[in-house]
Amino acid sequence: MIGRRAFLTAAGLGAVGVVGLSFAGYRMLHPPLAPIGFGLSTEELAAARALLRRHPAIDVHAHPGRGFMEGAEHLPFKIYLYSRLATNPEKTIREMEEGGLAGASFSGVADFQTLDFRGEGLESVRQFEPGEAWASYKRQLANHNRLIADGLVHPVLRASDFAVARSKGKVGAILSVEGGDFLEGKAERVAEAYRDGVRSITLMHYRNNELGDITTASPVHGGLTPAGKRVVAAMNDAGMLIDVAHASERTAFAIIEASTRPVIASHVHIATEHLNHPRFISRQLAQALARKTSVNRELGQALAQSGGGLVGAWPAGIGISDLDGFVDRTLELIEAVGIEHVCLGSDMDANYKPVFDTYTKLPHYVGGLLKRGIAEGDVAKLIGGNFLRLMTQVEIRPT
Repeated sequence: MIGRRAFLTAAGLGAVGVVGLSFAGYRMLHPPLAPIGFGLSTEELAAARALLRRHPAIDVHAHPGRGFMEGAEHLPFKIYLYSRLATNPEKTIREMEEGGLAGASFSGVADFQTLDFRGEGLESVRQFEPGEAWASYKRQLANHNRLIADGLVHPVLRASDFAVARSKGKVGAILSVEGGDFLEGKAERVAEAYRDGVRSITLMHYRNNELGDITTASPVHGGLTPAGKRVVAAMNDAGMLIDVAHASERTAFAIIEASTRPVIASHVHIATEHLNHPRFISRQLAQALARKTSVNRELGQALAQSGGGLVGAWPAGIGISDLDGFVDRTLELIEAVGIEHVCLGSDMDANYKPVFDTYTKLPHYVGGLLKRGIAEGDVAKLIGGNFLRLMTQVEIRPT
């Protein structure tokens, strides 16, 4: 979610001169970093960095450098201005390397061209023109492939590719798409996207699309549509990870029920009596994700060692203002669903008021978890091990 402050800044750029444009653009691209909120000794920070060298850290939902914006057309005015200033994948990749991140989701945004600033965030404000969503997906795919061709990242097509990337000293990049809008309700496009290298799709974003309803708008379908069920089946068959972040609760529960594989909510938090938000999910949904196991579609039987789904800890500044608050949020998720079902989903470079706003803070986040008493083995599961397990399980195609 792109922050309100960034959009307000972008909205004012057209009214300033060259000097003002430069200053406003600089402040938009270099906002003050969120405070950490706790201290680590030299030894504690060194221990966190050492842990990151021993165990791969993978961000399961991110938009590194906002590459999805590059070359986008037919944008609302404020989005247009922001997109012309705000893309820099190379910088984020350098920060990944500095922070010790092994890999990340490089996520496109399927409905980007329909979005505009509304209130505190984003909203889809128009329908796609015929073929527009598919063309936007292909543009974003080309942007991603240039990063690979330029040798900036190593492509991840299977879970084992993260280890290959580490051995080459490169960040592993798993291609994902936020929003199934580019499918236009056509399940046969899932196989083509898989051939393109896509390994995960967040089925909804900011549009009630052909597949189902979202959590931040009034429902129009009443849950998962017949087209959505066909897409879920096609993703299961392809060995592609299904992401229910942004889906309405009714839609998300239906996706879990329809899928023969565990699914993920890549960047969410759990609503509580004291703090709620449309992007938070219920404790019941989080626990349903954790319980979801693989089943044999023909026999309706659970498969052995299926492991369950994942909930991605999301460092949006909703009710928290520093990295210490994000450590608290992570511990809340662990308490709710268990350590085996939590992962890191930062929404990096497109988050709302992020408190984990640069990968150079990753050792501090790891150090904060260790400082709170989380054992190294459990930290290793949370930062990457759980996702590797889930990806390995999902990529094995049904026999």
